[in-house]
Amino acid sequence: MKGEPLSQEDLLDLALLRLDLMGAIGVQPDGLPSFVYLAHLLPKNLENKNWLLLDPVHPSQLELDFEQLIRSLEEEFARVQGVRELGDNRERAILVSVTSGSKFEAEDSLAELKELARSSGILVLDSVLQHRPKPDPKFLMGKGKLQELVLKALQLGADLLVFDQELTPAQVRTLADFTDLKIIDRAQLILDIFAQRAHSRVGKVQVELAQLKYMLPRLSTRDDALSRLTGGIGGRGPGETKLEVDRRRVKDRIHRLENELKHLAKGREQCRSRRLKKELPIVSIVGYTNAGKSTLLNALTHSQVYVEDQLFATLDPTSRRLRFPRDLEVIITDTVGFIRDLPKDLMEAFRSTLDELEDADLLLHVVDVSNPRFEEQIQAVNKILYELGLHTKPTLIVFNKEDKVDPKLVENVCRLYQAVSISALQPDTLFKLTQRMEKELTRILTQNPLSLEEEEGEKVLAYN
Repeated sequence: MKGEPLSQEDLLDLALLRLDLMGAIGVQPDGLPSFVYLAHLLPKNLENKNWLLLDPVHPSQLELDFEQLIRSLEEEFARVQGVRELGDNRERAILVSVTSGSKFEAEDSLAELKELARSSGILVLDSVLQHRPKPDPKFLMGKGKLQELVLKALQLGADLLVFDQELTPAQVRTLADFTDLKIIDRAQLILDIFAQRAHSRVGKVQVELAQLKYMLPRLSTRDDALSRLTGGIGGRGPGETKLEVDRRRVKDRIHRLENELKHLAKGREQCRSRRLKKELPIVSIVGYTNAGKSTLLNALTHSQVYVEDQLFATLDPTSRRLRFPRDLEVIITDTVGFIRDLPKDLMEAFRSTLDELEDADLLLHVVDVSNPRFEEQIQAVNKILYELGLHTKPTLIVFNKEDKVDPKLVENVCRLYQAVSISALQPDTLFKLTQRMEKELTRILTQNPLSLEEEEGEKVLAYN
């Protein structure tokens, strides 16, 4: 009414409401129109500008071909976003991290989140990192930054936002309502990867149990934010049909799954007992995800365990026999990879699987020495082992991928950690590992001599 141009709030609505064009017509005191102010979004964020304000004109002089303008804008948006290949149904995401800590650590965590997204089949378009003294309790990030994020998602054609921090149920709802995009966090992304990789009955039960426990507090209300979480990333796997059932049915399902897991655990316990009665020492391979554990198992035992350059390629434990030159035979077990900030529900669900590590006489802690963050990864694995009560187990650190690193660095870190270095893809480097393993096992078994004892009328070998 006062002849003002489009305000900042108008321009934000232009993006948030997904409008093609916005216009405002000024009104003179006598009621006649004055100028027309027009604006539209820009397909590219040039010179830090998200929209273009057209020169104001009088309505009688407005000769803009709206249909041609909108068609050309849509074509340019499609060109900038890229054409999807036929059959490419991957979700397109922007990764988001909000931190009050070290920028270096946040960038490291964001890089790992990108690898997690790639392993889950997400197409990562961009990433955003915001440093705040304190996270916003409602949106986690600042509202202004969130508005910029919505504009970027529109320009890039993103339909998913993946947050590196764990979100509360309220934050998921408010973010979904504000952005009109699907919102997931790091924990849900990891759950999705496990849902894709679970093949055994035990693994599927564990994944569904973890999914339901994670989703239970998010089922308190049935709204649009929840419906956006169903299907695709974070909403598939054994538990995908259970995500929108009422809380009572979810709790009943959790109870049944926990009982089934206990039943399956008895079967695994019987297998473990048979292994122990065979008097064979047990070596368990542990380590950060994608460190090369399965590749090492294949190299040592000439197996064909599934190997892929992605996080959590191995989910179900695998055991093989290994014979040393001095006729010492052991059982060697590959386990699921560890990762920092592992979701609590997933950690609890997989505790029964990781309990097999308690029977191990020796832990092989495999480390990817070519990873610049290998020291942080060692600490993350040690933290999980401590939480599992396995930190007192004899452990041999094995630095893998030595062929990708300066030999002097490998020599120094091996001396520092009293470790051995190998390249699992080069069999000639494994001899020093098998020698060290045999030496460590001989020392362990000598310190824990075997003795005969009677148990239920049957002679069995057991440790003192």
